[in-house]
Amino acid sequence: MVRYSQDVDNSGKAVKARISHLRVHYKHCREICAAIKGMELLKAKSYLENVLEHKDAIPFRKYTGGIGRHAVGKKYKTPGDKVAFPQKATKSFLDLLRNLESNVDFKGLDVDAVKITHAQANQAPNMRRRTYRAHGRINPYMSCPAHIELIAEEKGTEIAKEKEEVTVKLSKKRAAQLRAAKIVSKA
Repeated sequence: MVRYSQDVDNSGKAVKARISHLRVHYKHCREICAAIKGMELLKAKSYLENVLEHKDAIPFRKYTGGIGRHAVGKKYKTPGDKVAFPQKATKSFLDLLRNLESNVDFKGLDVDAVKITHAQANQAPNMRRRTYRAHGRINPYMSCPAHIELIAEEKGTEIAKEKEEVTVKLSKKRAAQLRAAKIVSKA
């Protein structure tokens, strides 16, 4: 049994999916997580499919170095219109969303009512290679893989809370003033 970074309140209404040591860029995964968190499952799936077709984009808010500017960035109110279309990471997330969807079917939940409540990407240990440089030198040539975990929960029907009477806490001084005002008004 693997351990997730977050516990769910109602495990009967929640589904989970995760992958470890995935060889896609961690920075892309982090931005995709931020983009799909809070979305409904089917909406997130169609959004990522549109990213693959360059109809939608992933807004890059933290890791913006070297990210190009695109006009579609205005749609997401991204600083400097910095958006990208990460293909490999998006395909990996689509696989995870497909896994979540099959877990929803297995648990007998309503696919339309399932919402992604937790999306997280962590850095995995770097994988090492080497590149050969001039004058017989060797430099590292590392990849930055990621661990990804998703949790989705079925939205419950919200019940309106009854309004409670608010009792104002009075200080001793204020209570005495009000009592004195009552006595004066009666006289």
